[in-house]
Amino acid sequence: MDKFTTLTGIAAPMPLVNIDTDMIIPKQFLKTIKRSGLGKNLFDEMRYNADGSEIESFVLNQPAYRDAQILVAGDNFGCGSSREHAPWALLDFGIRCVISTSFADIFFNNCFKNGILPIVLPQDAVDVLMGDARKGANARMTVDLEVQTVTSSDGQSFGFEVDAFRKHCLLNGLDDIGLTLEKAAAIDAFESSAAQARPWV
Repeated sequence: MDKFTTLTGIAAPMPLVNIDTDMIIPKQFLKTIKRSGLGKNLFDEMRYNADGSEIESFVLNQPAYRDAQILVAGDNFGCGSSREHAPWALLDFGIRCVISTSFADIFFNNCFKNGILPIVLPQDAVDVLMGDARKGANARMTVDLEVQTVTSSDGQSFGFEVDAFRKHCLLNGLDDIGLTLEKAAAIDAFESSAAQARPWV
């Protein structure tokens, strides 16, 4: 998992509330167990017409936001059914941070496990950042996980809370496997000791 320290990038405004996991990655794309390749189907039903052509009005199809790395979204982002493919699709597209007033619990937890930082801020702060995101590609937002701030293109800064353990994992690029590998020496020592104590096992 890539480390998340400081991110400066284009933020796309998505003011819709209750963006659910089926909107993020529709059910027909859940057949794969690979984390790559889902970005092209992110928000599929909002991005494409039935013939596969792009819907020009959708924010991520607009030239200013094709390389967005941050989403500023409406309330209750990631609600609906549990599917880890949702953060996989966001990450594969290039989204590393989602900012909202609230998230569905399972989606929120899955983001951290996949290298995405979900940030909860009060409505007034989200409103300011939403307005900043609407400025387009010339307005770049900065997310600093170490000091826990989001700074708009014009210098307005908002602090956010994040669980200390989750912060540690993101800063160091540790998913569940990485956390286990951190204990590799202790595991090896235990297995060696156990083999000597119980050689018949």
